[in-house]
Amino acid sequence: MLNDFKKFLMQGNVLDLAVAVVIGAAFKAVVDSFVSNILMPIVGAIFGQPSVGTISITLRTFDKPVVINGVKYESAVLEIGKFIDVMINFVIIAAAIFVVVKAFEAMQARRQAAPEEEAEVSDEVALLREIRDSLQNRG
Repeated sequence: MLNDFKKFLMQGNVLDLAVAVVIGAAFKAVVDSFVSNILMPIVGAIFGQPSVGTISITLRTFDKPVVINGVKYESAVLEIGKFIDVMINFVIIAAAIFVVVKAFEAMQARRQAAPEEEAEVSDEVALLREIRDSLQNRG
């Protein structure tokens, strides 16, 4: 049973998936940093905020704080900026995955379209083929 598990782990698909997960996690960290530390402050400056993540709309301020699951709320707030931040992260990651998939598909198409070159035939093989063809033509 342990040997079967080892075989399963050593299959190409499992290893490819493991590498993809690790690289994906690292890529997500890079995208998060780019969006939070570079892109959002620029967009936030356009809206007059330190960052887009701080943009919010207060729907209602409560007379006294409300405690839900140990969290104290003083008002009902739509945190639009945090949602925009997450959506921009998603779009960047989805675009990067799209580019990688398209590049992979193009590479696969080129690989399938490439004509297979015949190996150079030796003189003996060429002579044998000629003899075979002439015998087929006779009879």
